[in-house]
Amino acid sequence: MPTQTAQTAPAEAPSQDRDVLGLFPPGSSTAPDGELLVGGCAATELAEVYGTPALVVDEAAVRARARSYSDGLAARWANSRVVFASKAFPCTAIYRLIAEEGLGADVASGGELALALAGGADPADMVVHGNAKTMAELRLAVEAGVGLIVVDDFDDINHLEALLSEPGLRSARSDSDRRQGVLVRLTPDIRPDTHEAVSTGQRGSKFGMPTEQAHLAVERLRSSALLRLDGVHVHVGSQILDTEPFERAVRAAAQLGDFDVYNLGGGLGARYTYDDRPPSVEEYLDALVGAARRELPANAGLLIEPGRSMVAEAGMTLYRVATVKRSGDEPIVAVDGGMGDNLEVALYGQRFEATVATRVGGGRPHRLVGRHCESGDVITPGTVLLQDPRPGDLIAVPVTGAYTYSLTNNYNGALRPPVIFCRDGRSWPVVRRETYADLIGRDLPPV
Repeated sequence: MPTQTAQTAPAEAPSQDRDVLGLFPPGSSTAPDGELLVGGCAATELAEVYGTPALVVDEAAVRARARSYSDGLAARWANSRVVFASKAFPCTAIYRLIAEEGLGADVASGGELALALAGGADPADMVVHGNAKTMAELRLAVEAGVGLIVVDDFDDINHLEALLSEPGLRSARSDSDRRQGVLVRLTPDIRPDTHEAVSTGQRGSKFGMPTEQAHLAVERLRSSALLRLDGVHVHVGSQILDTEPFERAVRAAAQLGDFDVYNLGGGLGARYTYDDRPPSVEEYLDALVGAARRELPANAGLLIEPGRSMVAEAGMTLYRVATVKRSGDEPIVAVDGGMGDNLEVALYGQRFEATVATRVGGGRPHRLVGRHCESGDVITPGTVLLQDPRPGDLIAVPVTGAYTYSLTNNYNGALRPPVIFCRDGRSWPVVRRETYADLIGRDLPPV
């Protein structure tokens, strides 16, 4: 029987808290011998069956988070809907899970749209994003009957009107209203405290339109015979650890006018490290809906688009230690993965914690690095506490459920890892590991 169970860290927990188990999915535990259990599954058994590296997802944790968002938002604002920002984890099994929980899907490419449809997402509940949508992607969206397309600029308007003017266009939309529903994306000139690469609401952002242009787009769309202006969209960034920028974004959206729909985006951060203290889902919703009550029409529909905060904390990655270099004050532990399966460190300097999966918690500082051919290939910046790591040991890295799968790649010919779901002591693969045949499979014979 497990002897210790992870609990959500209290907001007032001191920064010196170093409970690594608390970063794993809720309900994760350690067995009497100190081994990590996630979703009731032992780390060693998962590694034995599926190999390493492997991305392990606690299915129950994703479902619980989806319900906390949907139930929490509905309780605060009846005319509302949660739409999963699927770029955080564009996996068919995740789309299927989210659809089963009654959430819509936010897609930002033709590929994400195809995966969402394959997962059973309802096109009517989809929101299509992108600052550089192609005509082919817009056609896919219209033909699928997606509910809303976010207009990022005037070219989007031109392209959609040209597309909808085609006499042979197939559309899944009902005959009662053949117009395509759209939202105008507003750039509200808000720069939250987050990494520059994931800040999207500041003036000069490649996303959306500043206020003066957004007003012009609203005027044009209100006179369109082919597009139906449903409302406005605003999103200021990702991995945001306080609620104030979200409240300011609501005020900015309100200043654009009265609409039927206000899509308030996403961006709530996840707890990656011991020192991170993001708002809870409840605190986030209180702040967001509180601002909406003050600023927006009472009968308007509210949409939110959580991504990272929906899936990050439900995932963990298992690695196998390849070598340990013990010279110097900070031994170097090299594992069998790295920036091929987790680019967050290289792109954003994101810190991750880690533990030896069979000796959870404690230890002395070690540098934890990957196997790829550049010095920037590290599992986390700085050092992590590990208990006597040795070649062959398993290393577990928590909070890898967001963006790691999205950004997997074949650097150094690495094989992209499998995705494993687990729940109640049972595990099953939802994405297989790549093979060398897959790497070669798209090659064409010499001319």
